[in-house]
Amino acid sequence: MKREDLYFALFEQQKDFEEEAPSVKRELAEKVLSLRSLKLPIIITGVRRCGKSFLLKIIKNELRLSEKEYIYINFNDERFIDFSVDDFQKIIDFLHEHKYKEQCLLFIDEIQEVNNWEKWIDRIKTKYPIFITGSNSKLLSSEISTILTGRSLSLGLTPFTFREFLAARKIDFKKWELDLKKQAILRSEFRDYLQIGGFPQRVLSEQPIIVRELYEHILYRDIVRRFNKNQIKAIKEVSAYLLSNPSSLVSLRTISKMVELKNLATLKSIIDAFEHAFLFFFANKFDYSIKKQAQNPRKVYCVDNGFLVELGFRLSEDKGKLLENLVAVELKRRGKEIFYYADKHECDFVIRKGNQITEAIQVCYDFTGDNQKREMVGLREAMKKFELSEGLILTNEQEDELTVEDKKIKVIPVWKWLLAH
Repeated sequence: MKREDLYFALFEQQKDFEEEAPSVKRELAEKVLSLRSLKLPIIITGVRRCGKSFLLKIIKNELRLSEKEYIYINFNDERFIDFSVDDFQKIIDFLHEHKYKEQCLLFIDEIQEVNNWEKWIDRIKTKYPIFITGSNSKLLSSEISTILTGRSLSLGLTPFTFREFLAARKIDFKKWELDLKKQAILRSEFRDYLQIGGFPQRVLSEQPIIVRELYEHILYRDIVRRFNKNQIKAIKEVSAYLLSNPSSLVSLRTISKMVELKNLATLKSIIDAFEHAFLFFFANKFDYSIKKQAQNPRKVYCVDNGFLVELGFRLSEDKGKLLENLVAVELKRRGKEIFYYADKHECDFVIRKGNQITEAIQVCYDFTGDNQKREMVGLREAMKKFELSEGLILTNEQEDELTVEDKKIKVIPVWKWLLAH
């Protein structure tokens, strides 16, 4: 890449970075800033357009950085298409030639778009504070593990949380516990959040077409281009199947039959690509044996309900699946290691901490007389198995506290659970 072209692109990127100010403060910003004292590169991963670039802007504003105290580099810029390993030094030259602060902060966006980035970061990490974003976990994790293990910190960003969703829509949710009018508003907003999801551009624009366009962008940019052209049909069919079956048990053989793709190795690679792009994630059946975990079907979840409603088959009508998917995303956001439990009956989530299961959670949209017994029996079986004194049932509306055989079961609406943490 020619030096003058690189310099021009960097100049333009600084202007673009300053143009649009963040309108919603992201909750992850506080955690990111609290880790600065460790003086390690901080890597922020997540699905495309979930707000990683704006998070960098928030960090810049919180630190009150002025011109020349930081530089923003976006490797997703098409002007960097000819960027090579030799050009990394030109970025450092740019800092020196234009008299940037000696230890200016480096905000580096979508770093997975360039090769050998990890070696450059490893070389300069003691000279500059570095914040990195990336949208592909395979590229990031494989390179971090070989070069930067123990010498970087990695955090995940998802689309808006419910609190961030409310902030984006300018809904006051402070001191809601004793305000019945405010609670009615929050219930209504939660119904929207369940269907709309949390992608910032979708929430702020109120245009559903954005979700479809975003999904297509990720599909072709992060999935399709990694495979042969003759795999496009299979990739789209796998995508449609996963979007239409969230919170459901899936296995390679089941998907293979549905999409008529007999090569299980290719199918696994496609599913892995979706997972690496942060579009889907999976929960294993809990078993103390790793081998047995691998032999059982997994539950599939999607990073955002907006994708499911706009692109899944009749998903807008299956509110139970949407509710469970939303809970799964929130548990992952909170850093929980999630599994499902199944023996005679089933429990949607059991949470492992270290070598122990510490929580059991059942999700049902309506917890009524018709399904109370079924929902309770799976939860109670998991509680008994793992010797838990307390269990949790998350619902759309119902709230209660039950005691069954000396075990406490809390019934809480999901919107309250989201706001309470």
